[in-house]
Amino acid sequence: MNSAAKRSHAPEIIVVAGCLIALISFGPRASAGLFQIPMTLQFGWGRDTFGLALAIQNLLWGLGAPFAGAIADRFGLVRVLCVGALLYAAGLVMMAYATTPLQLHFGAGVLIGFGLSACSFNLILAAFGKLLPESWRPLAFGAGTAAGSFGQFLFPPIGNILIETLGWQQALVVFAFTLLPVIPLATMLAMRKTGAAVGQAAAANLPNQTIRQALGEAFKHRSYVLLVLGFFTCGFQLAFITVHMPAYLKDAGLPAWVGGWTLAAIGLANAAGSLGSGWLSSRMPKRHLLAWIYFGRAVAIAAFILIPASPATAIIFGITIGLFWLSTVPPTSSLVMLMFGTKYMAMLYGFAFFSHQVGGFLGVLLGGILYERFGSYDIVWWLSVALGVASALINLPIVEKPVARPQAQPA
Repeated sequence: MNSAAKRSHAPEIIVVAGCLIALISFGPRASAGLFQIPMTLQFGWGRDTFGLALAIQNLLWGLGAPFAGAIADRFGLVRVLCVGALLYAAGLVMMAYATTPLQLHFGAGVLIGFGLSACSFNLILAAFGKLLPESWRPLAFGAGTAAGSFGQFLFPPIGNILIETLGWQQALVVFAFTLLPVIPLATMLAMRKTGAAVGQAAAANLPNQTIRQALGEAFKHRSYVLLVLGFFTCGFQLAFITVHMPAYLKDAGLPAWVGGWTLAAIGLANAAGSLGSGWLSSRMPKRHLLAWIYFGRAVAIAAFILIPASPATAIIFGITIGLFWLSTVPPTSSLVMLMFGTKYMAMLYGFAFFSHQVGGFLGVLLGGILYERFGSYDIVWWLSVALGVASALINLPIVEKPVARPQAQPA
C-alpha cells in the first residue's frame, strides 16, 4: 500500500477531533436565547427584531451548508472549517458591539449564519461518512451529534454566569474566543482513505458523476425528497425552542436561571438521545425511527404547554424534548449516505439541512412576530405539534435502499 493510500490518523482521533469541533461550534449558537432579554431591554427593541436576526442566521446557515459541503467535497474540509470558525467568531464580536438592528442582523444573522454553515456538525458528519470505516459510521454519527448536544449542555449555564458577572457584551466576546480551537482541531480531519476504502468509494459513488448529475439524481428520488421535507419540522421546532424558550419561561414568572438550565437539560438529554439514535439506526428501519422521534416531540410539546410552567416542569420538558432533539440527525444522515454513497454526501446532506434551516428561520421569525402581535407564543407551540405529526407521517413511505444506477462497465 503506497503512502497516498494510508490514513494519516486513526479512526479514534478522527472521531474525537470531530466531536470536539461539533461541541465547540454548537455551544454559542445554543445559548443565543439568553441574550434576547438583555439586548432588547438595553436598546428598546422588540422580540421580533432579535428574532429576525436569529431567523436570518438559521436561514443562511442552511443556505450556505450545501455550498460549504460542495467545496469541502471538492477541495477538502480543513480550509472550510477554519474559515467558518473565523466568520462565526467575528459574528459574535459584532453582535456584542451592535447598537442598531442592522448591525445585529449582520453580525448575529449573516456572519454567524455563514460561519455555522462552514464549521458545524453537518460537515463533521459528512467527514465521518467519508473518512471512517463503515463499521464505525452509525455510532460516529450519533457521537458527533451528541457532542454538539453536550455543547448545548455546557454553554448556556456558563453563558448565564458570564452575563451576570461580566455583562452580556463580554459574554459574547468570551464565546468568540472559544471558537479558535476549531482551527487546530480541523487539521486532524485532513486524512486520506485506505486503499480498500478508496476502492469501495469508487464502486459506490460513480467517480465520474458530476455535481449537476448528483443533484438531478437526488431531487428526482422520491425518498430523498420526503426525507428533506420531513427535516423542515426538526429545524422549526429546535430553533423556536432554542431562541424563545428563555423568554417564554421569563414571561411565566420564572427566574432567568430556569431558561438556562432548561436549555442545558435539553443538551445533556440530547447527548444520550443522539447516541441512542445512532445505535438504533443500524438496528431498526430508519424511517420508523424518524417517525417515532417526530411523534414523540409532538406529544412532549403538547403536554408541556398544557401544564402550568414551573422550574420542575421546565426541566422535565427539557429532558424529554432533549431525548428527541437532534436524534433525527443520525438516521437522516445515514439515509442520505445509504441512498447516494459518500462522494457528495456533504452537499446532499447540506440540502436536507437547508430544509431544516428554512424551518428554523420560520420558527424563530414567527415566534417573534406572533408574540409581538398577540402577546404569547401559543400559536407557534401548537404549530410545532401539528408539524411533528405531519413529519412522522411523511417519513413512513421512505424506501431504504441505494438509488438504482447503471452498472459500471469493466475496463
